[in-house]
Amino acid sequence: MSFADILQLVAKWSNDNQGVVSVTIFLVTIAFGWATGIFSALRRKPKFRIATIPGPTFCCTFSVGRKHGDYDIHRTGVALYLNIANTGSAPSSIENISIGYHWHLKPFSYAWVKNTLGWFWLDQQTASLTDFQAMIGENIKVYPFLTQRNYLTDSKAETFLECGRSTNGVVYFEQEDSWGGCFPTLRNGVVRMKIRVRDVFGKNHYVKLDVPLVRLEYARKYNPSFAKTLAELHGEQLPFDAVSNIAVERDAPQAAQPLAPRPSP
Repeated sequence: MSFADILQLVAKWSNDNQGVVSVTIFLVTIAFGWATGIFSALRRKPKFRIATIPGPTFCCTFSVGRKHGDYDIHRTGVALYLNIANTGSAPSSIENISIGYHWHLKPFSYAWVKNTLGWFWLDQQTASLTDFQAMIGENIKVYPFLTQRNYLTDSKAETFLECGRSTNGVVYFEQEDSWGGCFPTLRNGVVRMKIRVRDVFGKNHYVKLDVPLVRLEYARKYNPSFAKTLAELHGEQLPFDAVSNIAVERDAPQAAQPLAPRPSP
């Protein structure tokens, strides 16, 4: 049978079954439209681009003045001034921000595999007791928080991002009591950190950043309450603050002593 004969048979069958052909074309059209709509919806996803901007971005490991056996107990505080932009094709909200870094442990233990080869994660932010700020000339710049409210300004956290919109702010973390090598690994003056931002749909967005390691006195220039949140919750005073208080009392001017009354003649 030639190709022309096949076409004639198809044409004859189509003429004899116009209703079936019409229904088939209708169903195929509906199915194609449904499929392309689903695929289009699947392509519409948020995509968060994460970066730091100049400001209070640093970490600090500090002693709490107690011991666990033969080891000094320490904590680690982290501040990140982040910019998060939605470069995807669907709006979304920031639901949670976590940070991870490698502990400075010796091999070969389970904790070394999990937290040194892998990442140690701080999944929940810590409430900062005061705003992060900096003196610029005679003025004070107050850095906005990304998820909590500021104390010194009326700025509100913007966590809902339309497509093409961005937000920025400080996030703050304190690692609970630790000892030994349970602190961030330092290489060339910086700590390699992994930032994880989860959107409201449950998708995680990641970026790896190098964060400077600084001393506590430097961190306090940006926030006088840096490292104090867990100390306040535990009702304790850090050794750094105890020394600072002694220095303040030593340098404070002495109050004038009242003169003794003269005896009556």
